Amino acid sequence: MSFGNFGSKPMKTPKAPKAPGKKPFSSRTVIGVICIVLALLITFGVAPLVNRFTDQKVDIVRLKADVQRGQIITADHLEVVNVGSYNLPNNVIKDGKAVVGKYAATDLYAGDYLFTSKLSNDNKSADDVLLGLGGEKVAVSVNVANFAAGLSDKLENGDIVSVIIYDKEMYTSYIPAELKYVKVITTTTNEGVDKDEIVEGGKAATVTVLVTPEQAELLAHYNSVTTIHFSLVYRGETDKADAYIKVQDDYLKKNPIDNTPKETEEENNG
Repeated sequence: MSFGNFGSKPMKTPKAPKAPGKKPFSSRTVIGVICIVLALLITFGVAPLVNRFTDQKVDIVRLKADVQRGQIITADHLEVVNVGSYNLPNNVIKDGKAVVGKYAATDLYAGDYLFTSKLSNDNKSADDVLLGLGGEKVAVSVNVANFAAGLSDKLENGDIVSVIIYDKEMYTSYIPAELKYVKVITTTTNEGVDKDEIVEGGKAATVTVLVTPEQAELLAHYNSVTTIHFSLVYRGETDKADAYIKVQDDYLKKNPIDNTPKETEEENNG
C-alpha cells in the first residue's frame, strides 16, 4: 500500500557559512608599494637629473695676475677656466671681451673670479671723484624707489644716465632738459656700502651723480616730491661719456636753471 507524499516536507540542508573574504591588499601593503615606487623614481629619475646639473661645467673669466684699483685690464691679465656651474653667482663674467678695456674698481688679485661690480668704465673710483671736486660740479645722492628705478642695480661708475621724473598728480613721466645727461659716481646700499667696495647681492638704495650745484638743487626737489627713475644712455669710453656731459653743460649755459622760490600771490600783491 502506497502512502504517497503524505507527511511533512523534507528538511532543507543548512548552507555552510561563507568564509570571510580576504582583501587583496592591506593599507600597509599599499603604503609600502608607494614608498618603493617613490624611492625608485628618486633613485633612477630625480637623482640623475640633479647630478647632471651639479656636474655641468662652464667657462668663466679669472685673473691670472694682480690688478690695482684704477688700472686698466688687458687680455694679459685674464685666463679662461672651466668650473662647475652649481652655485656659481649669476653675475660672474664668462666672456673676456666684457672685461678687456675696463678699469678695476677695487684691488683685484690673481685667482679672483670677475664680476661686473668689480669693474668700472672710468679709471677714477667714487672716492677719487669726490676728492677731485672743485666747486663747479658737486655730488648729490637721490633715493632709488625700487629695484627697477635704479636700472635693476646695474648702474656703474662713469655711466651716463637720464633722470626720469614721474609726476604722481598728472600720472605722467618725463625727462627734464636740465637732467638729460648726468654722470653716475656710484650706487650705495642701505648699509652705506658703495658698489665699488664690492658686496655681492647688495641692492642699491641711492644713486650718487655728478652735477652742477643748480642741478643738485633741482634733483633734491624732485627727490622729495616725486619718484625718480634712471635710464642708461651710454656706457663705455670716457671721452665719449664726457661728450654727453658737454652737451648738457652747453644747454645749461644757454638755459640757466632758476631755483629761486616763486613768490606767492600775496607777496606779489603786497
